[in-house]
Amino acid sequence: MTKEIRTLMYLLARCGYHIVHCTKSKKMMSPRRLAITIVAITAVAGYTVAFQPPLSTTTRISYSTSLFSTPPERSQEQPSKPPLSTLVKRVAVAGATGRTGKLVVQQLLAQNVPVLALVRDTDKAKNTFDPTNALLTIRKTDLGSKDDVIAAVKEGGGVDCAVWCATGFSDAPDQSIFTKIKSILGFAVNSKGSIDAVGLPALGEALSKSPKRTLATNSDKSSPLPKVVMLSSAGVTRPDWSDEKKLALEGCAGIPIVRLNPFGILGVKKQSEEELRNCGTEYTIFRPGGLNDKWPAGSRPIFSQGDVAVGRINRQDVAKILVDLLSTPEATGKTFEGVSIANSDGYYPPAETLSVALDRLTLDKVGVSEDVARATYALMQQLLPGEKQAAAELAMGQTYEQLDKKEVGRLGERGTEEPPIVKT
Repeated sequence: MTKEIRTLMYLLARCGYHIVHCTKSKKMMSPRRLAITIVAITAVAGYTVAFQPPLSTTTRISYSTSLFSTPPERSQEQPSKPPLSTLVKRVAVAGATGRTGKLVVQQLLAQNVPVLALVRDTDKAKNTFDPTNALLTIRKTDLGSKDDVIAAVKEGGGVDCAVWCATGFSDAPDQSIFTKIKSILGFAVNSKGSIDAVGLPALGEALSKSPKRTLATNSDKSSPLPKVVMLSSAGVTRPDWSDEKKLALEGCAGIPIVRLNPFGILGVKKQSEEELRNCGTEYTIFRPGGLNDKWPAGSRPIFSQGDVAVGRINRQDVAKILVDLLSTPEATGKTFEGVSIANSDGYYPPAETLSVALDRLTLDKVGVSEDVARATYALMQQLLPGEKQAAAELAMGQTYEQLDKKEVGRLGERGTEEPPIVKT
């Protein structure tokens, strides 16, 4: 303690004594003693303020960034996207009457977006949709014919973008046994003539010559929006992995669709993806995990790259993602997978926009490193449904819950499954 502090403390003590003494004796304090008291109190107060150590910058920051403090408000909110109806004149949907395609059409129409539905069966389309809707045009189209696909998207003022939901296979329950057998045999002997291998590249080629799409009108400097959004499938690259990689990443390489790969469907999808990438148009390729209508809709999608995702996602959410990608420049030129986390009790709602998550992903022309893919795999395996979380032990048609309970799936035991594969 310094001499100055001791002196001030003595003066303050003496002043306190005089104040107490005068109070008890009910005597007035003399002007001299009162002046000394005021000076002493003022001096002590001034000294303690002037000589106390200042708060460090770190200390002040720790107060404002406390774990329980209210986070600072953003100084500027993200600009909202214009309505999709202002960004497109008409969207072509291939496979419009399929289980996912019809949901895409419904979402587009709900946003007042004109739709060109490319279908094989116009009667089925008229029963699926309201044919009197002025926004909807139904056209019978042979998606296995390049000329017919190109002609379809040029008719009636044309289209400026498209969503590809068609596939060479389907498990649609309304197909006759004859149709199923004929479709399976036809695809098995002529996989290169499938609608994926022919129609998708034709669609991309036709749109490659159309004007660039952007969020900002009349701007060549804005990032391009995709002209073709392809619904592909998780797992398309896995049959071609090395034995070492299949063993190391068994949790995604050993799932039923990859293990069985009926009629090489995954290889056809993979080749179709590559042809879309090389056709010269802006594109996005979305590979969802297992499509499951019983999985909660409105759940949070988890996007990844490297073809290592395994899990579930509701078709309603897939359709919404496909439509949202049409107005998401961060998705252009990228291929990615998606599963969803069930939005239990509102804890995992979908993000307001796809832009933030997709902006973190890598462009196809850059590629995903093997280290990144394997690290992603390790993380994604923790998001599997069920308690056992052993996707490689599933039989086709068996749920994770059935695996936990040791119940046989609807298509039989593992190794004896009969996949219901037909042309869509």
